[in-house]
Amino acid sequence: MVSAMEHPVVVVGAGPQGLAAAAHLLERGLEPLVLEKGEGPAAAVAEWAHVRLFSAWPELVDTAAARLLAPTGWVAPASGYPTGGEWMSEYLAPLAAALGERVRYGARVTGVARKGRDLVVDAGRAEQPFVVHVALADGTEQRIEARAVIDASGTWGTPSPAGADGLPALGEAAAVEANLVTHRIPDIDAATAADRHTVVVGNGHSALTAIVALAGIAEAHPETTVTWVLRRGGIGDTFGGGDADALPARGALGLRAKAAVDAGRIRVVTGFRTAAIETTPAGAVVTAEDGRALDPADHVIVLTGFRPDLSILSELRLDLDPRLQAPSRIAAEVDPNLHSCGTVRATGAADLAQPEPDLYIVGAKSYGRAPTFLALTGYEQVRSVVAAIAGDSAAAARIELTLPETGVCGGAGLFDGDESGAGGCCAPAGPVPVGVPAGARPQFIQLGATPAAAQSC
Repeated sequence: MVSAMEHPVVVVGAGPQGLAAAAHLLERGLEPLVLEKGEGPAAAVAEWAHVRLFSAWPELVDTAAARLLAPTGWVAPASGYPTGGEWMSEYLAPLAAALGERVRYGARVTGVARKGRDLVVDAGRAEQPFVVHVALADGTEQRIEARAVIDASGTWGTPSPAGADGLPALGEAAAVEANLVTHRIPDIDAATAADRHTVVVGNGHSALTAIVALAGIAEAHPETTVTWVLRRGGIGDTFGGGDADALPARGALGLRAKAAVDAGRIRVVTGFRTAAIETTPAGAVVTAEDGRALDPADHVIVLTGFRPDLSILSELRLDLDPRLQAPSRIAAEVDPNLHSCGTVRATGAADLAQPEPDLYIVGAKSYGRAPTFLALTGYEQVRSVVAAIAGDSAAAARIELTLPETGVCGGAGLFDGDESGAGGCCAPAGPVPVGVPAGARPQFIQLGATPAAAQSC
């Protein structure tokens, strides 16, 4: 009979945090098995390859991963802000190649449980290995036993809908089928947006990215119209920290969006809680709960954040915040209803531990529905979690990361209040002399892990 300690540590997802976790496991002498449902590494990142991050290269490379890559002749990029595609080709793909057969592609995890124990059974539970159910690309299924499970599957596959009540707006699914609605940042250029009407729903950094790109097209093509829909009662701190942001590219993104609004290239509609999206011959008509309807749009870009898919963990015992669906111990730190200017503390194994021993949710999924997740945060998480799995409690408890100021001020803002005259609490007073060059496509996103940033729109 094989001891549970002889089984591999299964990592769900071959994204930035999943691959980094595997590197840390190898460094600790533990055998990782990374299960990725896509056909290559970082499949989610591949879907936003055109988008530029506003975390710089030094903040996007995990230390253990760099040590694993060093013998291959790999050299870490020293500076600059890569696109998702560059992040993949210059770091994530080489890292996956260095891990070799420890990464399995076309392997979709359908469930995780304790061997022979469903959710109800107490007896002998902790002594049993995990069983990971996997659906393979060839249609077959497997059960893999694991000594521990690190869920780094992210949230990319479950974008939040446009509906203000958290459910899809009436007609939203049909509008997606008609190619009128997308829930991710498209590759915006003149061919797709010039002289058309685009509606952007959302107020996070992903929405700012889309607004800035559309503003450049609107300046070069005056017949282009852009409507920016906010659920909150006013613009408030939507533009972020500006010059006070410790991530300069992120601050600049907000300033560019503010300049575009001030110049009249973007129409902002506030207090608009989407109830329906109707597909008509003229385009998608977005209607609010109060009956207001926008002009028909050629394209509606819904960037209202992402949420975790917890279905694969349904037979395991979890301690999650009921609002954010994040581990309870970190919920207050990342709650957009509570946040003000400042840093979110680094989170480690003690914060991420679940009632099910040796199960950890890391990466963007660990933040649940909350925004502002950074790659550095995830790398610190997996370093600490792997130390805990290896039995190094001192290293697991140690904090080896200082995070930059978030630039996310005041949480979600006043839900019903009039914030139209308010500025971001971190932003400098007075006019901001930032322009948007004609035709420019400055596409920066919040996250070093996924481009999900808009949550409380």
